[in-house]
Amino acid sequence: MRLPPRALGPLYVLACAAPLVLAVTRSAAPAATWEIAAAALGMVGLAAMAVQAVTSGRFELVSGRIGIDRVMSFHKIAAWWVLLALLLHPLIYVLPTWLADPGLAWERLRAYLTLPHYRSGVIALAALAVLVPASALRERLPLRYELWRGAHVALSVLALGAGLHHAITVGRFGMVGGMPLLWWGVGAAVVAVLAVLYGWRWAQLHRGAWRLASVTRHPGRMWELDIQPAPGTPELAYTAGQFVWMTEGARRFPLFDHPFSIAGSPARPGLRLIVKQAGDFTDRIGSLPPGTPIGIDGPYGDFTLEAHPADAVLLIAGGVGIAPIMGLLRDLVARGDRRPVRLAYAAGDPAKFACLPEIEAARATLDLEVLLVSEQDAAGWPGEVGRLDHGRLAQLAQGLEPARVVALICGPGAMVTAVSDGLLALGLPMERVIYERFDYAGGTSRIDRRRRRRVMGLGGAVALVIALFVAVMA
Repeated sequence: MRLPPRALGPLYVLACAAPLVLAVTRSAAPAATWEIAAAALGMVGLAAMAVQAVTSGRFELVSGRIGIDRVMSFHKIAAWWVLLALLLHPLIYVLPTWLADPGLAWERLRAYLTLPHYRSGVIALAALAVLVPASALRERLPLRYELWRGAHVALSVLALGAGLHHAITVGRFGMVGGMPLLWWGVGAAVVAVLAVLYGWRWAQLHRGAWRLASVTRHPGRMWELDIQPAPGTPELAYTAGQFVWMTEGARRFPLFDHPFSIAGSPARPGLRLIVKQAGDFTDRIGSLPPGTPIGIDGPYGDFTLEAHPADAVLLIAGGVGIAPIMGLLRDLVARGDRRPVRLAYAAGDPAKFACLPEIEAARATLDLEVLLVSEQDAAGWPGEVGRLDHGRLAQLAQGLEPARVVALICGPGAMVTAVSDGLLALGLPMERVIYERFDYAGGTSRIDRRRRRRVMGLGGAVALVIALFVAVMA
């Protein structure tokens, strides 16, 4: 079951507003307008923090129809307004005092931050103040990926647990009507999410074991893994272009898994993954011996032709972004697809292109044209030199009707944003330009900016609900 994308926004606003809806139906001790606003910010921020656990938890019900790129974009933006709401929560409580007597306001704020009565709230706020900026700076922190993930989970649990304790014990509306039941229910839901992520999925990684059949080296420090189900493990029902979370050997625990695109077709038994050797876990990929136990969690994602039907297909890869593109191409070959297929593949230099013989062989089955672009030239290089600029994208899409084409792009962030904007300039509708990226460097695309506006619109809707609550309760 997957929720339709249009339902997710209203459901998010409703989830954030749930404590306000419950509070407005019950009487509470009279309070000044600023105090009501501060309480509302705290309740909404806490509810939104709990929702964060779901939006990042690989739940197909929530993310199945919108894709990992959009889910993570929302998760990152929403984290900042959760932090802002909860930072403002104590400050707005003391704002009227500050306007009348700044010295007394400092004393009051110091009491909020130091008295044992409020300690759990301070702990929650401190954990969140570390968690959100550290997540934004993850690429710059000198931490192994697994250590960062463990710290992220620990800080999230600490912030949520301490925040719920604070809401129940000292919240202005904490003892109103069914409010304690609501917060206990939120806590139970978060525990259930953790149990699924790190209990049930841990069991699945061991019960549904896979085995590494072989490892093949490709140019550009890339390795292709052939992974087959162990006896008693069913085949994975996936769609070409999706991805899985993989871990291996004794490390088959969800904190140690990594996302990799499936590079094979469902028509072939087992899984094929193309992985670039880029540090930490991936440095060991090439040395894994055949027979190594593999844990697979998935499939996930909507980077598929089935999710985006069209009369013609543009496949565009940069670097290791060739992995899901090869999965799509191999599946098109396996099905003998008759649609026009145009493939563009870019890399830093000619020595880093993978799977070129197989791409060339696909011409015999498909209506396929291929554009290879290397940033650097080399002796004997038959492809083009430079970047996938507007002219080359126009060459790639020549003869195709933009409204009837779907473009699937995977690669580094800068390349993805430039290519997606280039395709929009050629007339492709936004809903037909689909991408996944393996880093977020290189700015934002027009599609990113439209998504951000929509996410900020949700934030505005939540702010409006808070304003209505204050107006009613004041």
